[in-house]
Amino acid sequence: MRNHTVTTFLLQGLTDDPQLKAVLLIFLGLTYMLSVTGNLTIISLTIVDPQLKTAMYYFLQNFSFLEIAFTSACMPRYLYNLSTGDNTITYSSCIAEIFFTDLFGVTEFFLLASMSYDRYVAICKPLHYVTIMNSRVCRRLVLCCWAAGLLIIFPPFSLVLHLEFCNSVINHFLCDAYPLLKISCTETWLIEQMIIASAVLTFILTLVCVVLSYIYILKTILQFPSAKQRKKAFSTCSSHMIVVSITYGSCIFIYVKPSAKDSMAVNKGVTVLITSIAPMLNPFIYTLRNKQVKQAFNNTIKRIVLGFKE
Repeated sequence: MRNHTVTTFLLQGLTDDPQLKAVLLIFLGLTYMLSVTGNLTIISLTIVDPQLKTAMYYFLQNFSFLEIAFTSACMPRYLYNLSTGDNTITYSSCIAEIFFTDLFGVTEFFLLASMSYDRYVAICKPLHYVTIMNSRVCRRLVLCCWAAGLLIIFPPFSLVLHLEFCNSVINHFLCDAYPLLKISCTETWLIEQMIIASAVLTFILTLVCVVLSYIYILKTILQFPSAKQRKKAFSTCSSHMIVVSITYGSCIFIYVKPSAKDSMAVNKGVTVLITSIAPMLNPFIYTLRNKQVKQAFNNTIKRIVLGFKE
């Protein structure tokens, strides 16, 4: 039956097992709190510490903001579902969730590409780094990332708004475009092709930028005379490379599915990784491998302790 006026959807979630739901609630609740706390800590440090006023930390600040926004666009809703047992979501909330998760996700890819360009300039053109990566250029790059995200998601999203539905049960724990298309009565071929084209365009454009940057970085590093210089140069890129690997690797898993039968289960598992675990790991990846951030954190803690003593 064709339904023109669906007002609520039912999210199937990850499991029907009550005990597993309790474990998921605790685990995802902890990862969400750690994600928000860790990324907020990085944002705070890059704002208050004068040593962290370079382009690299400006991009890191924006990346941390995106991580908080991305995980907050979907995870609190699922935690609410787990805690109350209410798996319903209104049509407007579902559409808003799709819009914001897609916008923040796509923007994050372009920001990672901008961060790779920043590392290229820092290592390949160190004497001109401050001049090339000045505050105006950094602001424009971040603005371009957001603009690119909007431009890429808007065409398919505008078509999603006109879908009609035969069913109200979404086979996912959050609102996502593909599960929504599966319960639509409307012809979805064009939307599916536009979504694939948007995903491939984002993936290829940003990956080419990242790969080219690191090819030039690698060539430059290998020309350094001492092993100490090479090690230091590699360490400045290692955190970004790890985050890039997690982000692009997760994306590949979603689109390169093992089989039609297992594709939805894999999709859900990878979505948990992208929306919950990766945003929690990224602050630790950047802080544990970055002496300046660790030093800034220690200095801030000391100032807070001294402030309490006074």
